[in-house]
Amino acid sequence: MRRSFKQTRTLNHRLSDHVERLRKEALGTPPGSARDKLTRLARQAETASHIEAWLSSPGLQAPK
Repeated sequence: MRRSFKQTRTLNHRLSDHVERLRKEALGTPPGSARDKLTRLARQAETASHIEAWLSSPGLQAPK
């Protein structure tokens, strides 16, 4: 059986925390591929946050 649990924070909050954590870690990393990877991951998480906000907006309507 699969275990499930209720999230206490919204996806948007968790993504924004993840973005903040990645950007902070990138600032402490010397320039190079590791820093580029952290920056890229932060941008991807930020984009996911924007998409989630768009999908959950009240103006979004189902196709007819």
